[in-house]
Amino acid sequence: MALDTYKSVVALAGGVGGAKLADGLARLLPPGALTVIVNTGDDFRHYGLAISPDLDTVMYTLGGVANIVNGWGLEGDSQQMLGMMRQYGDDAWFGLGDKDLATHLLRTQWLEEDITLTEVTQRLSKALGIQSRILPMSDNSIPTVINTAEYGELTFQEYFVRYRWQPTVAPIVIRGESTSPIMYDGEAIMTDEGVSALQNADLIVFCPSNPMLSIDPILNAEPCRDLIENRSVPCVAVSPLIGGQAVKGPAAKLMKELGMEVSSNSIAHYYEGLIDGIVVDRADQVDADRALKVLPADILMRNVEDRARLAGEILEWMTSWTR
Repeated sequence: MALDTYKSVVALAGGVGGAKLADGLARLLPPGALTVIVNTGDDFRHYGLAISPDLDTVMYTLGGVANIVNGWGLEGDSQQMLGMMRQYGDDAWFGLGDKDLATHLLRTQWLEEDITLTEVTQRLSKALGIQSRILPMSDNSIPTVINTAEYGELTFQEYFVRYRWQPTVAPIVIRGESTSPIMYDGEAIMTDEGVSALQNADLIVFCPSNPMLSIDPILNAEPCRDLIENRSVPCVAVSPLIGGQAVKGPAAKLMKELGMEVSSNSIAHYYEGLIDGIVVDRADQVDADRALKVLPADILMRNVEDRARLAGEILEWMTSWTR
């Protein structure tokens, strides 16, 4: 199957790695063929503004305006506002850029006018010339909460940014039984647009995002997990690890604290029942007797050429087999 025959490819994404692969897919697929369903578990209110970090990272990346070095924020942005906040004595721990504020101000205003987060995201994306659809996993707020040994329960941004993901995740103990340290504050309902995208997908791709902090919140949005488990099209995941190390962020540290083997093999086990294949770095291995198909590749995306190359390898590989 030629790439230009794909009608609907759905990518689940969060964070910089997820945004990079989504950008690679968008560069190769026909205009409008890609839908990116994005984690909103790290959304929060800050200085009264509605902040959606993963949505913005994906949007800025696909719009070609993301900070080249960080992968998040806007290229050429400044932080004079934060400097003034610190002069007033505020901690100002979350990095808001001056141009970036325009996104948050408009999002906040539109949400207060009862416009859905889905529609807000479409307005912003259209203004940046993005032809792919970027969808929040849900229009209702479902903050990710992380239980830590040092500070107890933290919101995602407190854990990830304020404390630079250094606190140790600790299982919650209820009546003597340990449960996951990662919780969701509210009932997650997937948007109608997200449900429709999954139901009509030709292919589904889990981007190289943190499985626990970025992909799981999306899967937790009903009925996302059921739709993927009962799909009739191929679904693959791209490992966020290279040689047992995360390219960016706390994936390896978190896996170790959860008692998991830090490996792409462990990622494959984590997604068991949801995927038909996994893309791993050439330095990594997955059990040979596993029913999953495995594509070894150079998964480090250093530049836009790498994004398109990896996306192309994944799409070509997926066309060579069916479930």
